[in-house]
Amino acid sequence: MSSVPSSPPRLVFTDLDGTLLDHDSYEWQPAAPWLERLRHVGVTVIPVTSKTRAELMPLRQELGLRDTPFIAENGAVIGLPQAWQHARLDRDPTHVDGLAIKTPGIDIGFLRTRLGVLRDRLGVRFRGMGEMPIDDIIALTGLSEHRARLARVREGCEPLIWDDSEAALADFRQALEADGLCLMRGGRFWHAMGRLDKGDGVRWLVERYRALRGRLPETLGLGDGPNDVPLLEAVDRAVLIPGHHGHTISLTNPHQYLALRAGPSGWAEGIDHWWGDELPTLSNDEESRG
Repeated sequence: MSSVPSSPPRLVFTDLDGTLLDHDSYEWQPAAPWLERLRHVGVTVIPVTSKTRAELMPLRQELGLRDTPFIAENGAVIGLPQAWQHARLDRDPTHVDGLAIKTPGIDIGFLRTRLGVLRDRLGVRFRGMGEMPIDDIIALTGLSEHRARLARVREGCEPLIWDDSEAALADFRQALEADGLCLMRGGRFWHAMGRLDKGDGVRWLVERYRALRGRLPETLGLGDGPNDVPLLEAVDRAVLIPGHHGHTISLTNPHQYLALRAGPSGWAEGIDHWWGDELPTLSNDEESRG
């Protein structure tokens, strides 16, 4: 990483599907110049996603984010690389890939059991990802078979396809809340999980940064779906990217920018809007090396 300083320290928290990754093709190349520019000046880019940890491992490598933290399953899983680990509380040589994994939510086995109980008790119709055939997941997501199988390796959040009425959904949501659970709308699925969200994960990592570095970072968040609202409300500056979900999203964050373009092009547009004049640009030689 270059020694060019980034002052004040900055962190980027970004959704993936429909934001850094194209909703249909999952391509991210339009964001590549800004990803390289952020890497060059030492700005950490942190994925905050509904994807599983298993899905994120190859994506972190592909995106050049192997050494950054991540928030998976809408906040149910937080991954800490060594530079973000507390020497006494987190370090363990048995950690896979050197990662310390935090699971502030509830266990997926308990969650799926409760979902089954509520489905029987209320007589509602939905399909959880854990019970879907792989072919259905591929059809719903456009993922390859390999990545669809990774999407089913869940630890604390269950995506659902709702097959019942809006009235039944309201009853189901109320029953979940009475059980200490919650239901959030994503780009493709509803997500059932414990009472936490992407914003909780963002605040946890910001506090971890402050504890380790002694300074509060300036934060920028990007997202496109309803489940990204807690993320976008937890950061200093927000970028709302046009989504494919058809839901109206409103933010109270006073520092928000509505991107004109979707996916990774809108991602780059949003970064440029907030930080384009504040961060050093790359020289031609550095761009060619990147």
